[in-house]
Amino acid sequence: MLRDARVDLVLGRIEKDPNVINEVIGHLGSEIRSIRFNAIFVLGELGNKSSSSVSELIECLKDNDWSICREAVRSLGKIGNFAEKAIFEISKLIKNDEQSIRKEAAIALGKIGIATEDSISGLIAGLKDQSEDVRKEAAEALGKIGSSDFEVISPLIDSVRDENWQVRTEAVKSLSKIGKGAKNAIPPLLKALGDKDWRVRKATISTLTEIGNDAVPYLWTYLKHYNPIVKKGVIETLGVIRVSNPEIIDDIFLALKIKRKGIQGKAADALRNIGKPALPKLIEGIKDTNKKRRSLSIWAIGGMGIEASEGISDLVSGLKDKSVSIRIETLRALGKLGSIAKDTVHNVIELFEDPKARVRKEAAIALGKMGSSAIEAVPALRNALNDKNPDVRWRTSEALGLIGVDTNEVISSLNNLIHDKCDYVCEAAIAAIEKIKNQNF
Repeated sequence: MLRDARVDLVLGRIEKDPNVINEVIGHLGSEIRSIRFNAIFVLGELGNKSSSSVSELIECLKDNDWSICREAVRSLGKIGNFAEKAIFEISKLIKNDEQSIRKEAAIALGKIGIATEDSISGLIAGLKDQSEDVRKEAAEALGKIGSSDFEVISPLIDSVRDENWQVRTEAVKSLSKIGKGAKNAIPPLLKALGDKDWRVRKATISTLTEIGNDAVPYLWTYLKHYNPIVKKGVIETLGVIRVSNPEIIDDIFLALKIKRKGIQGKAADALRNIGKPALPKLIEGIKDTNKKRRSLSIWAIGGMGIEASEGISDLVSGLKDKSVSIRIETLRALGKLGSIAKDTVHNVIELFEDPKARVRKEAAIALGKMGSSAIEAVPALRNALNDKNPDVRWRTSEALGLIGVDTNEVISSLNNLIHDKCDYVCEAAIAAIEKIKNQNF
């Protein structure tokens, strides 16, 4: 079966009788190349179940046939940490003349996942290989074996400047896995925030986030960087780390005034992530003379959840803003906050008198998202079912269904819409009635 590459049948036999593994191991010394190759492949497919074959597979690394050697490397990698004693021989293969063997050696060392002097020195050598594939796999493997020794960090930092984006990305990711031990990597990582490839930048943000508070002072200095791409990366990272330093929060807030390449949006998102410590600045933003900054501040507060509680009373002021878009953004924010914003129900109800149908529609949506906590709005919602705009009637029906008050008045009002001239209004009314009935069944 091994000669004919019937690997599936061999694996099936082993599943029924594990002793067959010994037969397969016995074929590793076969003079027939195909049998040797397929035996090695089978043992790799078995993973750590074939740990008893490690010594024999190590001997296969010395085979004169390069493809046999490469397959033995792969199988030892699949066996994982049970193949620890193969590390010495595999590490030597990172200097093999055959590129594919060098690549598989780096991959195998990563899968075995044990940091030894041999594995580290071998993989560091792989970082300087002429092949991009080998450099990439070596960088990834160094992260998998998890050594935080400076001798690993320094070469990885060099690889952050590699000409190939995949190598740069894997080097950055490996520094992330090393984590706080990679403090020395912070300066070159900050430069990598300006990398021309977005995947490298994304990995860099993740790595700086893993390093955490140790990176914050460096990131702060980069907040004034001339490159908007770097600036956005710094702002995003500070937001994910959730810095609480008021001075840094002030500087992020100032970025709401920078009108280029999405910096305002990144700043708002960072302030939202930071949460409660950023709330005072965002409340200040609600009163900004610039409509864009008011809108972004309201959006950020709406995304904070329970941490926005102390700012809800200030948020309400946006419902009376002269700008339609601000009134709508405020309603959306209150809707996202849900039951936390229950004390604003009476303020939202007033928006059913707004001259703009878009605003009235968003008022209904917001009340629906507040659910049962918006019960006092039911009379106003029943009246809104008669709105001249079909979108308002549609969203109002949905809101009544979500609030779930089962009274004759509510059901009767919804029944009146079952024959509305707009199909989607009819469907919404029917769905709301069913929802109310099911909730109270």
